[in-house]
Amino acid sequence: MSTKISALKYQIQYQGLFDFDGLFELVISWAKNYGWLWQEVDYKHKIPNPFGGEQELEWKIEKNVTEYVKYEIRFTVHVWENLEVEVESDGKKKMLSNARIHIWISPTVIIDWQNEFTHGKFGKLLGKWYYNAVKKKEVESVWWDQLRYRTINLHALLKKFFDMQSKQNAYKQYLGEN
Repeated sequence: MSTKISALKYQIQYQGLFDFDGLFELVISWAKNYGWLWQEVDYKHKIPNPFGGEQELEWKIEKNVTEYVKYEIRFTVHVWENLEVEVESDGKKKMLSNARIHIWISPTVIIDWQNEFTHGKFGKLLGKWYYNAVKKKEVESVWWDQLRYRTINLHALLKKFFDMQSKQNAYKQYLGEN
């Protein structure tokens, strides 16, 4: 049976106007650009109330790195008070969402994703030895770091999409910079 190694979760909370279709497009194009497979695992749309609709989404992107290691990043998206608003930008009308959104990003390294070491007691014992003696350092130092930095890159792109990055350094004077 494959083993999942996950640690840090990243999250984004935002309230205001944003392009929901652009959010889909950003994640899918990032996945395609780096050779990942994207799929929507779950979609829930609750009956709208006067404040707007509520949606819960779960996306999964994954990439087979080697015959032994696989990357997986799960997005859990929760949207509240979602109202569609028509906005005019550059002389064109566009539909945007005015909502509260919370996104959790969970990266996972999956080892033995092809279940090569699951057949019988000897196979499981051999798989445990193979991981601890041969692959553990490689997975922890190389594969996990690469996945973490890819996730941080994606997190930064999402923050840029929502225009959440600061444009100034709060500690500029403290650091002696002008």
